[in-house]
Amino acid sequence: MNVKVITLNSFALESGGGNPAGVVLDASGLAEAQMLEIAKKVGFSETAFVMESDKSDFRVRFFTPEAEVDLCGHATIGAFHAMYEKGIIKPGRYSQETLAGILSVEIRDDGTIMMAQNQPELSESIEPGNQDYDRVCRSLGISSECTGIKNYVADIEGSAMTMKYVEGPNILQRMQVVSTGLRDLIIPVESLESLRSIKPDYELITELSRKYDITGYHVFTLETEDENNTAQCRNFAPLFGIDEESATGTSSGALAGYLYENNLKSRIRLNGTINMKFEQGYTMDRKSLISTSLDLRVRAGETAVEAVRVGGKAMDLEEITVKL
Repeated sequence: MNVKVITLNSFALESGGGNPAGVVLDASGLAEAQMLEIAKKVGFSETAFVMESDKSDFRVRFFTPEAEVDLCGHATIGAFHAMYEKGIIKPGRYSQETLAGILSVEIRDDGTIMMAQNQPELSESIEPGNQDYDRVCRSLGISSECTGIKNYVADIEGSAMTMKYVEGPNILQRMQVVSTGLRDLIIPVESLESLRSIKPDYELITELSRKYDITGYHVFTLETEDENNTAQCRNFAPLFGIDEESATGTSSGALAGYLYENNLKSRIRLNGTINMKFEQGYTMDRKSLISTSLDLRVRAGETAVEAVRVGGKAMDLEEITVKL
């Protein structure tokens, strides 16, 4: 049995950048074991399988080479870009049924694809002094002195959020589990130098991922290569066979929620949208840019996140055949 698989790069800043994903557009007749076999043979961090749904416009299942996962941001971007390029859908709003729920996807006229995510859920936090704080640092090969958002404050101009350098102490060192569909441990580090110096111990990351029931680590710094962007990130998910990923949509939504809840919530009263842009994949020579939007509404005197959207563009579409 031969199965046609579309491959492309999601969230790509340039050709050859982004995060590669596989897409099977007519997967209704495939068994779960066959989907897993295809994902293993394609070899990307995730492959999306599109099928009919009686609950939404499409049902999409996501497989790593090791297992099925509830949701994948970059594979969603890839799946809807592939359907757009093949003439199956046009610019507009659609819904996808996933294991994380029914989520909306918007295709804009310029080809940008924005996907809705669940509202951020912040749970376990790991503070300095906790034994696991030091273990997380050890699993990344960095000193705990390199962690934390140092000497930056949020600057919101219009709807765009960037970070500006100021003299002052660390304002946030907390590591925290956050989910907008998948649980990730969000980890702040002080600089691009610290981010680039990471030497992951995949066995220890896997052990801690099991302990906290997380997909993996999303490590970020507010120091960026482009001053118009919000943060630069690296993502590690060896528990699911992904040593490092060059663009991670679900984790980007979680990071936006983390920054809002820990750094912005007490200072913002806003009915509107905050836009953040995250760099990723720079240490892998696969430059990616992930756009994230938080829709905010003031309720009972407090601002709450009403919706999360993550998106970008896909490039370099090709087709391969996988033999089962």
